[in-house]
Amino acid sequence: MGVSKDAQWQTQTPLVAPRRDPLLTSGPTGKGPTGMIVVFGSLNVDFFMHVDRLPRPGETVIGGDYFLVPGGKGGNQALAAARAAEGSDVRVAMAGCVGRDDWAATAIGLLEEAGVDLTAMSQDSETLTGCASILVEAGGENAIGVASGSNMRARATQVPDDWLGEGYWLVLQMEVDPAENWRLIERAHRRGARVVLNVAPAAPVPSEVLDVVDLLVVNEVEARMVAEAEGGADGGPAELTRSLSARHGLICITTLGADGAIAHGPDGAWSVAPLSVTPVDTTGAGDAFVGCLVSALASGRALPEALRFGSAGAALSCTVAGTQSSFARAGDIADALAGVPEVQALKS
Repeated sequence: MGVSKDAQWQTQTPLVAPRRDPLLTSGPTGKGPTGMIVVFGSLNVDFFMHVDRLPRPGETVIGGDYFLVPGGKGGNQALAAARAAEGSDVRVAMAGCVGRDDWAATAIGLLEEAGVDLTAMSQDSETLTGCASILVEAGGENAIGVASGSNMRARATQVPDDWLGEGYWLVLQMEVDPAENWRLIERAHRRGARVVLNVAPAAPVPSEVLDVVDLLVVNEVEARMVAEAEGGADGGPAELTRSLSARHGLICITTLGADGAIAHGPDGAWSVAPLSVTPVDTTGAGDAFVGCLVSALASGRALPEALRFGSAGAALSCTVAGTQSSFARAGDIADALAGVPEVQALKS
């Protein structure tokens, strides 16, 4: 399966001073650094069932067909990034943990097909590969339950130091042990990698961690929970986004579903409208946005254009049933960009 169990890594490059420069937003030529995307996070097998409507508590709703596909926020974002990077010099690697069971091959199957580097993956004999049960109603909305399984055995030490230097992009979510996330973020910050934290599912994040994050991606619920943990959650999404950015000197992006996304950073603020589509299944749209956004940044696009690229990729994912099976390829995203309105500058 391309998975090793007990990789041991040693420091191979000297520590470099962390930096926050304007390359994410403008830079001398409007371009950012190209490099490698390293995703640390969860991998699941997703069981999808279509129902006319989502059940109320205590209610059973009879559905029709069901199907099984790979998922997990880490795997989703890695695959979305890899497909969005097709034809570029950007490479993608995945670090996480699956069980020694029949579902492991399914969980990593599409990542292998996409050429994602899996050498930092591990397997655990004592737990089962993570699993999600996903109900999708006729309008495309969903309800999800997740059994973490082997995802809680993912360790920051799986990621080698030479994947955390300048030109590398580290992407994390909240479906593994948070303590492992914090350890890896600290290492990446010290070595010069750019750190992208998607606080999904919603959870509090220590202030000292946010202080060393470069790019924070949240939805409205997640933004409020992060802010509440710091004692300040007043205002709407725009105010929360601006506050989190100013408090920690980072770029904060809040996704707004059908209303697009807003971004605030030290060098400006923007809003991006969504690509207009008829949704079939919204599962994984947030992961598609993150993967496409980081792929665009890693390939050298400035943040405003990367926001449009992420918006297009997320919308396209809603037009196909399933999670990873719905993620668009680079050519399709490029074709769809004409339908995404230009990014609007906001008062920062």
